[in-house]
Amino acid sequence: MSLEKMRRSYKKCFGLIGISGLLLLLVPLFNTWKPGPSSAFNIGPRQRGWGATENSWRKFLERKTQDSISDYHNISYHIKEDVACRLTKNACVCEADEETFQMPFSNLLFPRVYAHNVSLAFLKSHPDPEGVKRHRAQEYSSFQRRSYISADNLIIAEANSPLQYPVQGVAVRPLKTIIIPGLGLKEEAKSTHTVSLTAELGIFDVAAVVDSVSVVGVGEKNMMLSSRLLSALNRQLQFVTYTNTVFHPRTADTVQFATEGHRSLFSIKVGHTPVPKLYNSGYQTDFDMSALVTIVTKTFLRYDKLKDLIDSIRQYYPNITIVIADDNQHPQPVTGPHIEHFSMPFGKGWFAGRNLAVSQVTTKYVLWVDDDFLFTENTKLEKMVDILEETTLDLYRLVVQ
Repeated sequence: MSLEKMRRSYKKCFGLIGISGLLLLLVPLFNTWKPGPSSAFNIGPRQRGWGATENSWRKFLERKTQDSISDYHNISYHIKEDVACRLTKNACVCEADEETFQMPFSNLLFPRVYAHNVSLAFLKSHPDPEGVKRHRAQEYSSFQRRSYISADNLIIAEANSPLQYPVQGVAVRPLKTIIIPGLGLKEEAKSTHTVSLTAELGIFDVAAVVDSVSVVGVGEKNMMLSSRLLSALNRQLQFVTYTNTVFHPRTADTVQFATEGHRSLFSIKVGHTPVPKLYNSGYQTDFDMSALVTIVTKTFLRYDKLKDLIDSIRQYYPNITIVIADDNQHPQPVTGPHIEHFSMPFGKGWFAGRNLAVSQVTTKYVLWVDDDFLFTENTKLEKMVDILEETTLDLYRLVVQ
């Protein structure tokens, strides 16, 4: 072998050794810096997999069972973490990945998640952040008045029969898990105390296990609990969970709660909680009609009447938005400040026009008028808005003369 060939062979060997050494160096670096997933979710109140401790689980369950009988808190129990963690999965919080080791181009290779408080980021640049907070609080209070009824309140029926159970106010989201509040048994001492639970659209389990209590039927539609000690059984009933297994956006499951010689029925509402709808209607003390109300109409073959309507509206409400749905065969332009004119196929009709016009509304309230109406000095939108704001009414009608 010539000297030149030997040099080339050595260079190849050293090159392979250098590349191998670089790869061996990068492997521990990549193991040291683990970017994690592109998004991180903290399920519930930092319970599972986020530094949960026995004490944090106990505090969590105590909050969940605060509506139950309070005479048995001295009875010990053992947490079933796989069941208890399902109780926390009613919300999620995005969190940024932890910073460990920074490598060149790491943000391009492994994008990180940075969780921001959108409200704070928005309020920081707003000229009147306190006014925004007050207005949002008022809007949310109004939403609650319209969305919730007294039947949503939890009521526990004290044991006229030996059974104690919730009469109303128990709700679960589809395919989610809750603790059934208020279950209890009050009867004279005997050799064995037994209760059973039966459902149609869900299954039962327990979030914690109490010694000396037998639980049969875990994860099934029928579950039986029994114990020689009534106090232990009542403590165990505080941890009974219900998991909805049949998806439905709005329904109810009838649960049978029974003991020897007695039976009771109660409902668990299954459905999504309403999403708050908060409207930006200005922050001034008096109502700003242009921010609260949009006027919509449908016109066909009478532009002269439509023009009279617009002129009468502008006499009293110059800045309010007017949405017009037009299904004339030969549409004419309708222009002006705060006017939105939508042309439709010829002769689509009143219902199609109404649907189109209303679909363009972004304000809290909408006023429907025919295109031959006229506003007068007695047309007071302020009175209508005041009634709708101060009551739970959703619809208000003006007298047409």
